[in-house]
Amino acid sequence: MKTYILILIHIASAFVLLNFACSKQQTNSKLQGTWKSKDGGTVLKITGKQFTLQDNSAPVPEDYFVKGDTILTSFEGNQPYTKFVIQHLDDKNMKLMFPDSVAIEFSR
Repeated sequence: MKTYILILIHIASAFVLLNFACSKQQTNSKLQGTWKSKDGGTVLKITGKQFTLQDNSAPVPEDYFVKGDTILTSFEGNQPYTKFVIQHLDDKNMKLMFPDSVAIEFSR
């Protein structure tokens, strides 16, 4: 009887671990979309998987993830991560601090 209980506990633990490991990573739905800077010089496109910053140069899509209030990107997997800090975010407006400490306001 003790063996059955231990087997049941191990199976339940494995199920819980697999459930968390296989679940999708949730991203912030307010963050996704096309954002345009207030001065019109920069367009930012954020999808579920890519972060694309378009200014005067050619756009380069980068993979990203969000940790707290920070967007971390890397160019083609290179280290270190580029950090963009979200200072303000709502449905229509976003204020983003770039890695060079310049804050730019975006709207949809």
